[in-house]
Amino acid sequence: MKVWYNKVHDSRRSMVEITDSVIHIGRDPSNTIVLQSPLVSKRHAIVRQENGRLQLENVGINGCLVGEAEVLGGETIEFTPGQRVRIWPFTLTFEAEAAAVISQAQLEAHLRTIMAELELRIHRKLLERLDLYELESNRIGNADSILLLENNIEDICRELNLFGPENEALLEEITGLTLRDHLINQLIMERGQADLDRFAALTHNEFDIPATLVPEREAELHDLLQLTRERLELQNLPDLSSQIQKVEGSFGAVLPLIRAYLHNELRRYLILRSLKKDLKDTAFGFGPLQDLLRAPTITEIMVVRSDQIFVERDGVLELSGRRFISDKVTESIIERIVAQVGRRIDKSQPLVDARLPDGSRVNAIIPPLAVRGPCLTIRKFPAHRYTMDDLIEMGSITPSAAMFLRACVIDHKNILVSGGTGTGKTTMLNVLSSFIPQKERIITIEDTTELQLHQDHVVTLETKQANVEGAGAYTIRDLVKNALRMRPDRIIVGECRAAEAIDMLQAMNTGHDGSMTTVHANSSDEVIKRLEVLVLMAVDLPVLSIHRQITSAIDLVVQITRSAGGKRRVTQISEVAGIDPETNQIIIRDIYNFRDAQMLHPTGYLPSFVESLIHKNLLQLEFLFGAADGTRSAVATRTPE
Repeated sequence: MKVWYNKVHDSRRSMVEITDSVIHIGRDPSNTIVLQSPLVSKRHAIVRQENGRLQLENVGINGCLVGEAEVLGGETIEFTPGQRVRIWPFTLTFEAEAAAVISQAQLEAHLRTIMAELELRIHRKLLERLDLYELESNRIGNADSILLLENNIEDICRELNLFGPENEALLEEITGLTLRDHLINQLIMERGQADLDRFAALTHNEFDIPATLVPEREAELHDLLQLTRERLELQNLPDLSSQIQKVEGSFGAVLPLIRAYLHNELRRYLILRSLKKDLKDTAFGFGPLQDLLRAPTITEIMVVRSDQIFVERDGVLELSGRRFISDKVTESIIERIVAQVGRRIDKSQPLVDARLPDGSRVNAIIPPLAVRGPCLTIRKFPAHRYTMDDLIEMGSITPSAAMFLRACVIDHKNILVSGGTGTGKTTMLNVLSSFIPQKERIITIEDTTELQLHQDHVVTLETKQANVEGAGAYTIRDLVKNALRMRPDRIIVGECRAAEAIDMLQAMNTGHDGSMTTVHANSSDEVIKRLEVLVLMAVDLPVLSIHRQITSAIDLVVQITRSAGGKRRVTQISEVAGIDPETNQIIIRDIYNFRDAQMLHPTGYLPSFVESLIHKNLLQLEFLFGAADGTRSAVATRTPE
C-alpha cells in the first residue's frame, strides 16, 4: 500500500510504500509513518487493512478527521482507499495501488508555488542587473523603465533555459493556470468605467498590458479567450461575480479543447506575459495581492505569512494559492500600501490601521510584533451598496422583520446591532440608515470610514491616531462628545468598543432618538454584559445605574450571526423592555428569533411601542404573520421624505 502525506498548505508530498497490513502513525520514530509535530501524539493512530477496506483506530489524545468525520481518542472508523485522513497538521491519503489523486485546489497551489519559486529566482537576478528602487520611483510616465524591466526578464528566462524540452510538461500545466488568470483579469478590466476609476488608483491597471507586445500573439490570445468565453457561455451570466465563479469552477472542463490551440510559441508568449505581469506587480504594484484586490468575489484578504495568503469568498475562508516571493518583498509591499494613505510602518511603528483610496480597510503588523513575519489584513470595500431587498433575497432577513425594522428607524427608535467579527454589522447599519428621512441631519463617527449613507445631509467624522510625538490623537469618544455640539438629529457610531459606550448612551438619552451603533456580542442577552464592561471602562458606576442608562437609551437589539457555511443571518430582534424589580436585571424580549434552523420567526411578543408604529401608519399588525410564508413583501428602499 502507498501512503501519501504532507503538511497542511505544503504542496510537496512524501510517499511511503508499506507491505504490512497494520500501519502505526505517530511522532515516535518506532511508528511506520513518523509525523514530526508536537501536535501529533507519540502513538496517534493505527490503520488496519482488511478485504479492501481500511479501519482507523485513534489511540492518541488528540483527535483526527477521516473525511468530514471527527475521530476522538479510543474511537474507530472504517474508510475507503483515497479518502483523506487529517492528523493536524498533516494530511494523509491511503492508496491501494496508485498514488493519491490530487485535487484541483492542491494542483493549483502546487503550480503557484512553482511559479513563485521561479519568480524569486528571476527577481534575484533582476536585483543583480537593475536598481529596482530607482525604476519604481521613475515608473510614472517612464515607459522606458517598464520596457527595460521586461527585456531583462526575457533575457533571464533564456539564461535559465526556462523553455527547454525538460520543462515542457510542467509549462503545459502552468499555461492553463495563467490563461485562466488572464481571462479573469480581462473580465474585471471590462467592468463599467465608473468601477475602473475606483480601482485604477489602487491597483495600477496600466501595468497589466506588456510593453513588449507581439500583435500576432495578442490576436491569437484574444481569439482563444473568446472561444473560452463562448464555451463557458459567460455572455448569459448577469454580473461579473457570477462570470468569475463560472470561470473558476468550470475552466478545467474546457481546458482540453483550449490546449489543442496552444502551440509552443503561444505557450511561451503567455508564460512570459504572466511572469512579466507578476514581476511588475512586485516591483511597482501590490505583488500577488494585485489581482485579489480587484476580484469582486473576494471580500477579505489575509496574509498570514509570505507563502500563505487566505481570502474570504462567499463568506468562506480558503487558501488563495498565491504567495509573496520573500518576507522582504512582503514588507516592502505593505510599506507601499500604507504610504498611499500618508502612513508609515517600520520597526519603530510596526502596526498600522488605515483606509485605502477605494475605502477598503487595511491592518498591517510587522516584526517585532508579528513573530512569523509581516501580516496584512484587507477588508475590501464593496462596490455595491446593499439594500434591504438584497438582504431579503439572500435570505438574511424575512420581509416581515424588514418591514418592522424600517418602521422602527423612521419612528426614531434607538437601535444597537450586535454580532461577531465579519457577521455584517456594518452592512446592516448601512441598510438601516437608508430608512432615515432625508430632512434629518446625520453625523457618522467611525475609526475607519465604512458607512455609505444615501442621504445628502451627512457629516462624516473619522478618528485620528497620534503623531510621531505621541500627540494629536482624537478617539471615538472625543468625536461623540463633539458631535453633541453639532446639532445632530441622529448619531451613528460605527462601533462601540471602549469607553465611548457611555457617551453614546448619554447621547441616546438626551434627545438624539433614532441613533444607532454596533457592538461585538454573541447574543442579545450578552449585549448587556458587554455594555456593562464598556461603560465601566469609562466611569465607576453601580451596575444598577448602568442598567437604567441602557434601558432608557436602547429600544432594539438586532443580532446577526454567521453560520459555518458563511451565510449571514439576522437571528434575533429584541426589545430592551425594562428592569426586573426583583433581580434588577434588564429584561430582553425577543420580537423575532431564529428557529427550526430555517428562518426568522415572530415570537408573538408585541413591543411596548407597537401602538405608536400602527398609529403613524408605519406598520400593520399583519407584520407578525408575514415571516412564515415564502412571499416577499415590498420593502421600500428609498428614503422617506
